[in-house]
Amino acid sequence: MTKQSESGWFVYLIRTSSSSLYCGVTTDVKRRFEEHQKNGTKTAKYLRGKQPLVLEWYQCAGSKRQAMQLEYRIKRLRKNDKERLCKDIGFWQALLRETE
Repeated sequence: MTKQSESGWFVYLIRTSSSSLYCGVTTDVKRRFEEHQKNGTKTAKYLRGKQPLVLEWYQCAGSKRQAMQLEYRIKRLRKNDKERLCKDIGFWQALLRETE
């Protein structure tokens, strides 16, 4: 994981209790993860009832547009590629270059 900067948009992956990976975007990873953990109205529908959750990965994506483009690409990846994304910084960098 990277350190969170004070501004910018982030793309993140959360692992559910069934080991599936959920992708989202936010300007504040810590706040958004806590919202998902609470299982309340601000929790993504996909994550409701799938606690405990683990924040597996996040990266700064720059602008909102870039973050949303990356989120779209990540959501279309196969599960093993999402797993690779969590471990391989080179894979993230290649994905980032493809959206520029």
